[in-house]
Amino acid sequence: MNASGMPDHTDAAAREPWVLRDYALIADGERGALVDPRGGIAWLCAPAWHSGAVFSGLMGGPGRFRVGPADHWNVWGGYYEDGTLIRVSRWVTADTIVCCREALAVPADTGRVVLLRQVRAERGEALVDVDLDVRADYGRQAMADVRQEGGLWRARSGPHHLRFSGGDHTHVDENGGLSARLRLPEGGVHDLVLEIATEPQDAPLRPHALWEATERWWREAVPDCSGTAAPRDTRMAYAVLNGLTSTHGGMVAAATTSLPERADTGRNYDYRYAWIRDQCYAGIAVAAHGPHRLLDRAVGFVADRILEDGPRLRPAYTVEGRPPPAEHSLPVVGYPGGGDRAGNRAGRQFQLDAFGEALQLFAAAARHDALDARGAKAARLAAEAVAERWTEPEAGLWELEERWWTHSRLSCVVGLRALEQHASTRASGDWSRLADRILDATRERCLHPDGFWQRADDDPGPDAALLLPLARGAVERTDPTLARTRSEVLRRLTEDGHVYRFRHGDKPLGDAEGAFLLCGFMMALTTHAQGRTAEALRWFERTRSACGSAGLFAEEYDVAQRQLRGNLPQGFVHALLLECSARFGGAQEGGASEGW
Repeated sequence: MNASGMPDHTDAAAREPWVLRDYALIADGERGALVDPRGGIAWLCAPAWHSGAVFSGLMGGPGRFRVGPADHWNVWGGYYEDGTLIRVSRWVTADTIVCCREALAVPADTGRVVLLRQVRAERGEALVDVDLDVRADYGRQAMADVRQEGGLWRARSGPHHLRFSGGDHTHVDENGGLSARLRLPEGGVHDLVLEIATEPQDAPLRPHALWEATERWWREAVPDCSGTAAPRDTRMAYAVLNGLTSTHGGMVAAATTSLPERADTGRNYDYRYAWIRDQCYAGIAVAAHGPHRLLDRAVGFVADRILEDGPRLRPAYTVEGRPPPAEHSLPVVGYPGGGDRAGNRAGRQFQLDAFGEALQLFAAAARHDALDARGAKAARLAAEAVAERWTEPEAGLWELEERWWTHSRLSCVVGLRALEQHASTRASGDWSRLADRILDATRERCLHPDGFWQRADDDPGPDAALLLPLARGAVERTDPTLARTRSEVLRRLTEDGHVYRFRHGDKPLGDAEGAFLLCGFMMALTTHAQGRTAEALRWFERTRSACGSAGLFAEEYDVAQRQLRGNLPQGFVHALLLECSARFGGAQEGGASEGW
């Protein structure tokens, strides 16, 4: 530590970071860990997503759990077991091939995280180093009371109770952590289990049983997806969305905080919270493929928030349904070019489009007979909130200054019309008539003289976010404003097959921010809605190629450098991939995809 209490750059615990595309995710719904190519756990918060990190190397903080070959002259790789977040890291050295299978055990416990790591010598005799140092609260709390009892290592780190199994030849190192060197014959396997809990635990840590339960959980969680446009990537999207979704129903936007969207610009935020909009995108995407427990959890979480907060719905909550904390600094240096921020101010904004997306979610659930009386009541309250507040300025999808954003109004038009189609969500109000009134007012205020929808009543530029409500039926598909808006986005907001949100003054595309992958999938959906199937598939394929080596998407993609930008993994990007794949798969096979 330096004089200010921050981690020193020369501290051995603060290893050099990797580019974002090289990290993999393992997650259990209650929290997630990023695994780096060295076999280190670079990031893990416990017990919940928004709790303090126990491993914070991603942000330059202390705490480590590395498992990898002793020979550092190696080439790394890895893959996910299909349809799961079970990751297999793999290293090839001069003499050996070593693998480490890793996962967070599921089904998960909200007060207990269990990290499974299984080392295998695939070729040749392998020497494998194990290095463990849990540092709770972003590194503030070192391991203490480290002792070996009954074949297990036990310790404390702040409020956490630790148990570690598989460390037969482990010793306490000079930093107070645990270290070991394993020697495995060819074909040999060694299991390591780390438990971090809020209360003392006594249940046996049986690796075989934990792995069996985890494998079974993933088999039940992820459907086959064989009828979609990209079955393997669609299963991966399901796995990511399951991994980000708590048993409370909330789905975090991403697993991380403060990863930079653009270096040293201050645009780095804490995404470890559940955004209503993102949750709706995920539920709508799943509904396009078929009924699934992710749809049920999305409906339940969003309905609960609307029933509790009504027209004062927050854009974001913790996964348990509480307001996110105010922004504050962390005792870490931060990822290079990023920051050290936790908490999020978006929880205090008004974002009208969240109500429109919620209405679309409820209507999608009703199509599958998955909307109960509580959900139907929430749908009516959401429609009433739109009736009450649609004329107000608000922060919109991009969480900017309060203005009369076009996207928000069109999203509400889609939601109200979808609501009107289902008897279970009808009330005394004529929601279709309200949708017409909002559309007429928005057309008067926000339709550009050239015939395309502009960003806001006082901003004549295009916005790629407008593509989504247009694809979903805000206007008839023969309405010329759909084609003209898409053409304007193509002309002014695309480059090299990727889509950007909007123009930042006179700056060239790519200078102010990366391409927004969400918008790339929106372009694919809008193109598909126009009947341009082959062109829609090209947009889909181009956008889904912008992932890291593990198959994860961030929010943005730096086209010039071919790098990921922003927090990782971004749930709503995986959701829109799933939706595109579900809808385009039906088109490829000549069948009808699920309606809007």
